[in-house]
Amino acid sequence: MSSLIKILIAFFLPPISVLMTHGFGIQFLFNILLCLLFYLPGSIHALYLLLSDR
Repeated sequence: MSSLIKILIAFFLPPISVLMTHGFGIQFLFNILLCLLFYLPGSIHALYLLLSDR
């Protein structure tokens, strides 16, 4: 998948992005929690995980 598409998914649908890159685990649950508290930290966390894999 294109890097631009992955970044857009990470920004607009953070839990889906984390699920695609890291699977169902602690990072996914942590991202859901961040998104429930406030949307922006969940997006930042998903982008961080996506870009740190490189």
